[in-house]
Amino acid sequence: MSSTIKTVVKEPLGEYNNWDANKVQNDDSAAHRWYRFVLSFPPHLVRDYLDDFGVRNGGLVLDPFCGTGTTIVESKKLGISGVGIEALPMAHFASCVKTDWRPSPDGLAEHARRVADKTLCRLKADNIQDPPFFSDPSGSTNGLRTLPPEVAKILLRNSISPLPLHKVLVLINVLEEEQDKQFLAHEKLALAKALVADISNLHFGPEVGVGKCKDDAPVVAAWLSRVNAIVEDLRQLPRKNSATAQVFLADARQIPEILEPESVDAVITSPPYPNEKDYSRTTRLETVLLGFAHNMSELRTLKKTLVRSNTRSVYKTDDDDMWVKGHRKIESIAREIEERRTMLGKTSGFERLYHRVTKLYFGGMARHLETMKRVLKPGAMLAYVVGDQASYLRVMIHTGQILASLAKSQGYEPVRIDLFRTRLATATKEQLREEVLVLRWPGKRQSAGRKYSHD
Repeated sequence: MSSTIKTVVKEPLGEYNNWDANKVQNDDSAAHRWYRFVLSFPPHLVRDYLDDFGVRNGGLVLDPFCGTGTTIVESKKLGISGVGIEALPMAHFASCVKTDWRPSPDGLAEHARRVADKTLCRLKADNIQDPPFFSDPSGSTNGLRTLPPEVAKILLRNSISPLPLHKVLVLINVLEEEQDKQFLAHEKLALAKALVADISNLHFGPEVGVGKCKDDAPVVAAWLSRVNAIVEDLRQLPRKNSATAQVFLADARQIPEILEPESVDAVITSPPYPNEKDYSRTTRLETVLLGFAHNMSELRTLKKTLVRSNTRSVYKTDDDDMWVKGHRKIESIAREIEERRTMLGKTSGFERLYHRVTKLYFGGMARHLETMKRVLKPGAMLAYVVGDQASYLRVMIHTGQILASLAKSQGYEPVRIDLFRTRLATATKEQLREEVLVLRWPGKRQSAGRKYSHD
């Protein structure tokens, strides 16, 4: 990659420390707080780049790795139309709900209260209390509702205890019985939020794991609290907004099948990083309990729609690495990873895939950038939030710099790399850069072919 690309520190970094830089500020919380990935980039970052790119009403912003919808939610708040693309069903669902501000706040509150009352009555008939002030942790789990074995198999073991699971399944059953199409999606999203924040045994640090098991936990009260937060926000958010928001359940490497040619003014997104974070695990509990995956086969199918960024999502038929064949830097990193693995005597199946997933990741991103050119207007600006990584046997991967070189080879203009924040690497205890790669798409006539010989 040319050394002329600028690396700069954006002004907002001076206003926030590393923690605050990625934190949702109190004034920004409406809709964003309904459900959010751990370590999602913050709303103020979206505003910074919308302003920097000069995107106004009438423009269209694309987030091709939409996640839980930060870009399109914040764009809609500013009256700017947005389109999101997300391959994970749970994240797609969250983004759809977070950009739907039509439900009546009073109607939602009233309906949720009815559902809560009916659920509590049903639990009481089973001699189960919620909140569990007088529960007996040593009580029998016989007769409690549970999941079919093929469904339970795809959950992290002990991610939710038997009694809270029973209460969640009763609540879901009542939601289906009493469903009102105006409110059901928002009520289910509130349950997803309560599951990870209040009910389950999961913890995030930032990887998802199982912490101390709770014999019991409030379910109905926790869910109702999350519904009430949505109700509060719906009172603030505009019911009628000229901006549109659409979210497609799709693969970010197949964008031309979704959007019109030359329709996008700007892109603000955060793709996966090349590390061992399996994003399908992050949302596994909600994905299962809300019915987005029912067995391992369905889980594999949805994982195949993701850019390969971790070894748990690599399959024999994957061939995205062909997109970066001949890229000297990527091949050098992959070779260094494999050589270090051999030297250290690492022989597990996942470790043997480290070098391969590195090439698959950058190949998938190259494929994504190539297909996206067709939907960008000439002069469109792009911001990619990415991070340096050392997850694969401590071999450093400067993600932003490599993506800039890939983009340049495909006709994009790398403008600069902004330092967003630094974060502590788990393996090395070093501070790694989290950056925003800024690109410009000049238009098809100035597009270059892929040339990697000098990278």
